[in-house]
Amino acid sequence: MGDSCCNPLSMGAMKKMVEEEVLGIYVLSLMIGKSVVQDTENSFFMDVNEQVSFVCDQLAQDPKLKGGYNAMGFSQGSQFLRAVVQRCPDPPMKNLISVGGQHQGVFGLPHCPGESSHICDWIRKMLNSGAYTDAIQKHLVQAQYWHDPLDDLYKKHSLFLADINQEWVVNETYKKNLMSLNKFVMVKFLQDTMVDPVDSEWFGFYKPGQAKELETLQESAIYTEDRLGLAEMDSAEMDSAGKLVFLATDGDHLQFTREWFNDNLLPYLR
Repeated sequence: MGDSCCNPLSMGAMKKMVEEEVLGIYVLSLMIGKSVVQDTENSFFMDVNEQVSFVCDQLAQDPKLKGGYNAMGFSQGSQFLRAVVQRCPDPPMKNLISVGGQHQGVFGLPHCPGESSHICDWIRKMLNSGAYTDAIQKHLVQAQYWHDPLDDLYKKHSLFLADINQEWVVNETYKKNLMSLNKFVMVKFLQDTMVDPVDSEWFGFYKPGQAKELETLQESAIYTEDRLGLAEMDSAEMDSAGKLVFLATDGDHLQFTREWFNDNLLPYLR
């Protein structure tokens, strides 16, 4: 949100760091649009489903990825890449690393990139006034993973998150594709001031019908009903045991050291 593929202080620096650490690795930093400016704007205003289709086309057309690839998403990019693996199995995604992603969505925007910007205030106004109206759902990215636990409108009208989380109907293809991952790594930031609730970074969320008491992934319906195959991926009794990896680090949203990254995440990119 508010970033681009090639910002030398963020995603550009991450690409360079991985290339330095893994000799000969090919890193594709995805640009959504035809320019850095478009990429940044699209992180706020482009329909997420269209973004996912755009990325699926990029991946399918890249000959260097035809044998499979590892994917790493940062913040909202994490749940967008999960949609990629669920919807687009060719080329195959091997490992998915979610760094501060919000897999059960958010119910709050306590800290928005560019806090002095009028864009952040406008987004809050739109989410509070009608996150599930057609106009806002289709044209505001953050509304598409806005998860109001107090209102059934989320399940009825969410155009993105409700679909990939199987809130409407169980799409067995989504489930099969997600379960094909070797590892699904989720990183939670213990001092996160941007994601509300922070438990969404580990696929947790508020218990239905209220916004105070939280439940873990393992306590949630998406797990107990195994709508996505996460219970099977997490089960010690299954051949797929150990596919879910839960990591935590101190620090605010997306704040980690190079040493921590190398020790904890780099092994999934080799």
